[in-house]
Amino acid sequence: MFDLPLMTYVVTMSVTPGPNNLMLAASGVNFGFRRTLPHMLGVSIGHGVQVVLVASLLAWIMAWLDALRVPLVIAGCAYLLWLAWRQAHAGEPSSRGQARPLGFFGAALFQWVNPKAWMMVLNVAILFLPRGSGWQGAAELAWWCAAVNLPCIALWAFAGDRMGVFLRSPVALRAFNWTMAALLGATAAWILIDELVSK
Repeated sequence: MFDLPLMTYVVTMSVTPGPNNLMLAASGVNFGFRRTLPHMLGVSIGHGVQVVLVASLLAWIMAWLDALRVPLVIAGCAYLLWLAWRQAHAGEPSSRGQARPLGFFGAALFQWVNPKAWMMVLNVAILFLPRGSGWQGAAELAWWCAAVNLPCIALWAFAGDRMGVFLRSPVALRAFNWTMAALLGATAAWILIDELVSK
């Protein structure tokens, strides 16, 4: 199920600032990459589990509600464009203050209360789950999401304080935010055009 728009979306959502990445950067700064590995694996595997469960449920619902697919795709693309606008105008992230690294299960469970993770999972399920694919399609989608997510979030843990210094430069922060915003906007346009042309 390798799908370039899916990979672009998952990379962009996984690598941009959010609660997971800020906590991973802080953990990388305070505890190093090796001690942050359980946290990283918890995020990626927790994300994969969240994708398979939500996508399976949505696949079942969508089989009954196929007429809602286009409005849901339009709503998902509108959300991506809103995220792109927010990313382009994002402020400086803060990544300090943890006393010990978050473990595997804590990171996996955090996905269920992380608003960015929920929006990512819902958008992935709505926009990229093939029609009629059911549980197997949801499992494959989850595998791809977790596999793409892990190296993206590892950048934050590995870079740690160096990334924090880089992102404190106003020029570098602006370039990063606008690049991520452009990728999200292009992904939304690609998905919307693909959905409308395939109808």
